[in-house]
Amino acid sequence: MEQVLDGKLGRLRALISGYGSLIVAFSGGVDSTLLLKVAHDTLGEKAAAVTARLKSFPEREYEAAKSIARNIGARHITVDSECLGIEGFRMNLPDRCYFCKKEIFGKLMEIARAEGIRFVADGDSCDDLKDYRPGSKAAAELGVVSPLREACLSKEDIRALSKELGLSTWDKPPFACLASRFPCGTEITEEALDTVNRAEQVLLDLGFRQVRVRHYGTMARIEVGADEVERFFGRGMKDGIVRALKELGYRHVCLDLEGYRTGSMNETLGLRDEKNR
Repeated sequence: MEQVLDGKLGRLRALISGYGSLIVAFSGGVDSTLLLKVAHDTLGEKAAAVTARLKSFPEREYEAAKSIARNIGARHITVDSECLGIEGFRMNLPDRCYFCKKEIFGKLMEIARAEGIRFVADGDSCDDLKDYRPGSKAAAELGVVSPLREACLSKEDIRALSKELGLSTWDKPPFACLASRFPCGTEITEEALDTVNRAEQVLLDLGFRQVRVRHYGTMARIEVGADEVERFFGRGMKDGIVRALKELGYRHVCLDLEGYRTGSMNETLGLRDEKNR
């Protein structure tokens, strides 16, 4: 197993070296952190991280991304993006991610051209080929490369290599933008995004690691990790959570007994598109 991983890491380094210079679309998640680490180690100052700031990306995630890039030693650039101004995104169509990624990757391409950087890379892995990922279509249209995928790295591989390289993100729970908390066809507003963000912060502050608050207007459907469901019913825990979320404006608060699962909002569509970058 170790020999196979070393081979894949070698392949990744060779790919990145061949690019000559690279911008990494960087969220601070497991995948993009490994990619940035290897890119920085391979290309030095010819590799840079770019993080998009948008309403559906919580400030806590942005601050974490800044800290991770700083620890790696990579140059970190921030670009503002306002996907709520894009109708296809705001109205939460099934291909919502396509519109968002098209706008963000377009800005990253502009930065690359301005700085004389040859390639822009995303954090897609080979596992993403199994998912419904409209954002990958936008990346392909714009010529964004996917070195983790090309090196045949799976999510399991990425976590194992991240641990081996001493990256703090090796066991970080998956995260997807807050827009994934809304049923398809429900308009995404800044106010609703803020409510979801604050509701999830309540759970994170209580020590839950894997958290989603699915937003159905006045009802919140909570997902926590399967190993954390029992803790939800601990002494005083449930009542405190319900009280806190009702103070945010929810009238009904429920727990999904199946626990967290990727892309649960797409189950009625037979699609899955949620994954950490």
